[in-house]
Amino acid sequence: MKINPKNGIDQLLFGMKEQDVISIYGNPDKKFEDDDANRIFLYNQYKMRLTFYEDEDFRLGYIITSNANAVLLDKKVIDTNTDELIASLPFNSWEKEDFDSTENHFNESNWLTLQSEYNKVIRVELGAIINDNDEFEWKFKK
Repeated sequence: MKINPKNGIDQLLFGMKEQDVISIYGNPDKKFEDDDANRIFLYNQYKMRLTFYEDEDFRLGYIITSNANAVLLDKKVIDTNTDELIASLPFNSWEKEDFDSTENHFNESNWLTLQSEYNKVIRVELGAIINDNDEFEWKFKK
């Protein structure tokens, strides 16, 4: 499962609609709305959570995965030493937040978060890029 910074994960591209995703992965194992009326799809097999933004006509705008097969620039991600992974990536400027036993390492230029526990990556979060005009840069064109 290839993580494509600024674009999406695997066959998913930011900007897809729910039907586009369903045509690839089938119906989600669970779907619900969050407090902002965004639609959330959960795919157990792929260990993915997909968020379709209500205020953007329900386009795919955020992906979370803890899939053991996730790779970022040909590097295994899940259960990898966080410090070593970050040092091996060509992304500069990481912000770190500490939450008791977990830490978030955020790279704003790629809207990428590596969440770790005990210095091992446990999940990856990837969001669609917002440009200087405060608009999403949708990658999926239909």
